[in-house]
Amino acid sequence: MEKTVAFITLGCKVNQYETNAMIQEFQKSGYKIVENTEKADVYIINTCTVTNMSDRKSRQMLRRVKHLNPNSIVVATGCYVQVSKKELEDMEEIDIILGNNEKKDIVKFVEDYIKENTRKEQIEDVMQKREFVDFGDVTYSDKTRAVIKVQDGCDRFCSYCIIPYARGRVRSRKPQSVISEIEKLAKTGIKEVVITGIHIASYGKDFKEEYRLIDLLEEINKIEGIKRIRLGSIEPLLITEEFVERLKKLDKICHHFHLSLQSGCDETLKRMNRRYTIEEFKKIVKLLRNAYSDVMLTTDIIVGFPGESNEEFNKTYEFLKEIKFYKTHIFKYSERKGTKAVQMPNKVPGEVKEERSRKLIELSDENEDMYNKKYIGEEVEILFEEEKNGKIQGHTNNYILGKLEVNENIKKEKIENNIVKVKCIGIGKECINVTIM
Repeated sequence: MEKTVAFITLGCKVNQYETNAMIQEFQKSGYKIVENTEKADVYIINTCTVTNMSDRKSRQMLRRVKHLNPNSIVVATGCYVQVSKKELEDMEEIDIILGNNEKKDIVKFVEDYIKENTRKEQIEDVMQKREFVDFGDVTYSDKTRAVIKVQDGCDRFCSYCIIPYARGRVRSRKPQSVISEIEKLAKTGIKEVVITGIHIASYGKDFKEEYRLIDLLEEINKIEGIKRIRLGSIEPLLITEEFVERLKKLDKICHHFHLSLQSGCDETLKRMNRRYTIEEFKKIVKLLRNAYSDVMLTTDIIVGFPGESNEEFNKTYEFLKEIKFYKTHIFKYSERKGTKAVQMPNKVPGEVKEERSRKLIELSDENEDMYNKKYIGEEVEILFEEEKNGKIQGHTNNYILGKLEVNENIKKEKIENNIVKVKCIGIGKECINVTIM
C-alpha cells in the first residue's frame, strides 16, 4: 500500500520553504501527501520557537496528530526541537526528533524507524555548521508565488532572540543554485518569487569573494518569466544609498519592504542590541520613499520589553504615528530561556503589555485603512492567486490585498496566476475591493 505523510508547518517563510523541500523528498520516495487533518502514516511537525506561544503551539500539534492515528510515526523537527530537545524527550507521542540540519535526510530517518521500530534522535550543533544545507531545486504546488530560501543563520544576537541558537551562524546559498531553482520555477508558470532567509541582509558575508544580496537580486531580475521579486523581512541597515540606487534599476522588484524596527525608542533599541538609532531609521525610510512613490512599508514591534517605561512606550507610539507604516505586526515580549533579556530587570506586567499592544494595533488598523482609501478610484495591477469565499484575491506590487467578486462574466482561468489591471471601487477588511477594467 502507498504510504501517506502529512505536514504541519509553524513559523516563518524559511520553515515553509523547508517543508516544501521535505514534501518533495517524500514524493520522490513514493509517499502520498495528505492534509494534516486526515489520517496519515507519518506526521511531520516543523516547529517554531520565536515566542513562548510558538513553543506551546508546537507541543499541541505534536500531541494532536497522534490522536488522528495512534499508530502513526510522529516526527518533530525545526527550531523548537533544535533548542528545547529535553522538553520533547518525555513526550510519548514523538517517535523521531530531528534538528534543522537533519531535515534534508528526513526520509532516511523515517525509513530507518520503520525497519527498526526504535525512537530516533539526531540534532547537530548548528553553531558548528559552516555550509548552507542546500535542498536543491524545490517544486511548488502553488502556481503563482514561490518562496526561495537563499540564506540561513544569524550573527546579530539581539538580546530577546533565540533564533541564532536555533539556526546557527550565517550561511549563504551559492548564487548559481538560487538562479537554477528560480529558472526552473519560471518554466512552471511561477510569476513571483519571495527571497527569504533568517537574516537576508547578511547574504554573502560568508563568501570568500565579494558578493552580496544586491548582486543576487540583479541576477534574478534577468530571469525570463519571473514578473515580480519580493523581499522577505530585512534588517533596516541593509538600506543604503548605494543599495537603493542599484535596486531602483531592477524593474521586477516589488515596492514593499518589511523593515524590522522592534521599537521606536533609542533606549529600548539599545537594550535589545539593535544596531541602529531612530534617526538612522528615519533616513532609511526617506531613502525608500524618495525612490518609490508608491512604496509600502511594514514592520514588527515588540511591546513590554524589560525596562520599557511608559515614557519609552510613548516614544515608540509617537514614532509610529510619524512614520505611518502601512501595517505593523505587534508582539508582546516573550521571555526566551538562553537570551540576555531574561536576566534584565524591570519586567513589564502582562496587563500593561496587553494595553500597549491594543493601542498599537488600533494605530496600525487606522494607517492601513488610510492607505487603502487612497486607492479608491485608482487603477492597480494585481497578481491574482486564489479564490476564497466567492472572491478571487491577490496582491498589488506593493502588497495590498485586492479582492475581486466572482460572477458569470469573469473567466477565472484567465485571471488566476495572471497580473491583471483592475480598478479599486472600495475597501473591505484589510483589503481593497476591485473590479475588472
